[in-house]
Amino acid sequence: MRKRDIQKEKLLRQKALKMVAKDGLEGLSMQKLAKAAGISPATIYIYFESKEDLILQLCSEMVTKMSEATLKNFDPNMSFAEGLKVQWMNRAKYCLKYPHQAHFMEQIKHSSYHEKSLQMMEGTFRKSMQEFVINAIVRKELIKVPLEVFWSVAYAPLYNLVRFHNMGKSVGGHKFQFSEAIMLETLNLVLKALKP
Repeated sequence: MRKRDIQKEKLLRQKALKMVAKDGLEGLSMQKLAKAAGISPATIYIYFESKEDLILQLCSEMVTKMSEATLKNFDPNMSFAEGLKVQWMNRAKYCLKYPHQAHFMEQIKHSSYHEKSLQMMEGTFRKSMQEFVINAIVRKELIKVPLEVFWSVAYAPLYNLVRFHNMGKSVGGHKFQFSEAIMLETLNLVLKALKP
């Protein structure tokens, strides 16, 4: 049995993320990945059983990293406005610093892997988010709406700003660059929409 090379595995993960960012999940193949990494296709199977195993391992890693980044300096007992601001700052910072990883997770959301990715979310992250929302509702800082409505209003605007930034343009082809000022202006509108 051949020995695992940590650097080679890291390279394979980086190349896979770049391929998915460029060509989507369907554009990722073990043959293309081997060529991009400059190794034989057989070598990939030392690290990953299959394409699905590779995708799920990447997904698990990204879910963990994104969860940790989102919870930095966050406390579920914060006021809704302050807690959401901390989350937006953390999520934006992560997505802008790691665009391939963020794009990979966006691809996962719109794939058959989505349910499995939700199951990977650790208890601490899920519990913190639930506690945060419940606290805000109890303190009458947040209207009670279905989860899908809450997520669409609370987080989708931020991810759209990041997506526009990564494309370099927004609706109608206008040039766009993410800034903290634009993010905070958007956040203020979100907070008004969710206030009782």
